[in-house]
Amino acid sequence: MSGSLFDDAPGLPRARGGRRPARDDETPGSSASSAMSVMTLTRAAKDVIEGAFPPLWVRGEVSDFKAYRSGHWYFSLRDADARVRCVMWKSDAARVQVMPENGMLVTAQGQMTVYPNYGDLQLRVTRLGAEGDGLWRKALEQTIARLKADGLLDPERKRPLPLLPRCVAVITSPDGAAWHDIRVVSASRFAAVRLVLVPSRVQGEGTEAELVAALQRVARWGGADVVIIGRGGGAREDLWAFNDERVARAVADCPVPVIAAVGHEVDTSVVDLVADLRAATPSAAAEAAVPDRDALLAQHADLAHRLRLAGGRTVVRRREQLRVVGGRFAASARRLRAVEQTRLERLRHLLGTALRARLVRERATLEAVLPGMRATVTRRLADGRTETARLGAALHALSPLATLDRGFAVARDAASGRALPSAADVSPGQRLDLLFRDGAVRVRTEHVRTGDPLEAVTGFPDE
Repeated sequence: MSGSLFDDAPGLPRARGGRRPARDDETPGSSASSAMSVMTLTRAAKDVIEGAFPPLWVRGEVSDFKAYRSGHWYFSLRDADARVRCVMWKSDAARVQVMPENGMLVTAQGQMTVYPNYGDLQLRVTRLGAEGDGLWRKALEQTIARLKADGLLDPERKRPLPLLPRCVAVITSPDGAAWHDIRVVSASRFAAVRLVLVPSRVQGEGTEAELVAALQRVARWGGADVVIIGRGGGAREDLWAFNDERVARAVADCPVPVIAAVGHEVDTSVVDLVADLRAATPSAAAEAAVPDRDALLAQHADLAHRLRLAGGRTVVRRREQLRVVGGRFAASARRLRAVEQTRLERLRHLLGTALRARLVRERATLEAVLPGMRATVTRRLADGRTETARLGAALHALSPLATLDRGFAVARDAASGRALPSAADVSPGQRLDLLFRDGAVRVRTEHVRTGDPLEAVTGFPDE
């Protein structure tokens, strides 16, 4: 059968085309003629649902969870009897520390609404919390796994605390009990140690960023020897900021040792695992950071006393050792002197014997070669005399005096005494010294002619 479900309804006038015209006073949707569109219907349902249900919390088990690349989450919350579809937009999902898993029991705050395009009833979730410890445990496990992979939980990287710190930086709330407890304990132990408060929130929204900023401020300052970060006890939600990975990494990056004092002794946070020392309470952190002055003085006095006793015992022991060693040294020196004296006498005897034997050998050798040496010397003297006579005769033959003995004369310049072997060396008017065998004559040159001597002498003019 075709047509509208209301075509055969009694008492309804038919309009042209098979429909009854709508009256002006009819409510939309109250008749076929005033039927509304599907979108109008779903939008009206959306307005009714949102007006009837204010934002509320719902507890249920996560199922059909899907996280899209856009950042939006789609899932369902169910219990044993019912199920409701949920959507969580990207801006709200970004505030959740860890992505939930199917089967987790959670509490969700949101607004009941209708998705107009499909007419689906759904809960638009704005906040998501843990019911039990499912989300908490998963977030902790993931954070600890990442820190462990980077080596931030290795015991080898833990730094020792300074024995005598000059300044302790305390990162906590200025209004909390932790700051009061730390000051009281520090003053009772060593009042001279300076405490510097670096204020920060320790719970609530934005706490993680403030804790990180406080740690970075201490690092830039550089005046602290040790840092205490923490707060007093509280619920798990109150302490959750100290499980944040950013805070834990800022603690690991701090250039000075860090003591974590988060909550009470039974509470353990991620910051406790990364810090160089975990203290059960803020008071215990102050005791670890600030030395006990009275205990140090007592320890100093005890060490000084023990040092004096040890020094006295050492002096006595060393003196006795010196006496024993000195006696042994003196005895050894005497024995060594006797041994060396004996050795010296033996060497002296051997040396005298060797010298006398060699002297005898050298004397015999000298007496054996002495006649030959005398003959050689005599022969060489005779040869020398003969050679000397020969050389004397040759020298005399070359001497100018020998020339003079043969009737010749030697001419020299009277001024310089230089011999004049050539007529070209003489000029007219020059004074000359003529050396003869038995004397000398000084003359003055009148004429000079060069050439053959016999011809030159005949060419002089007669006067």
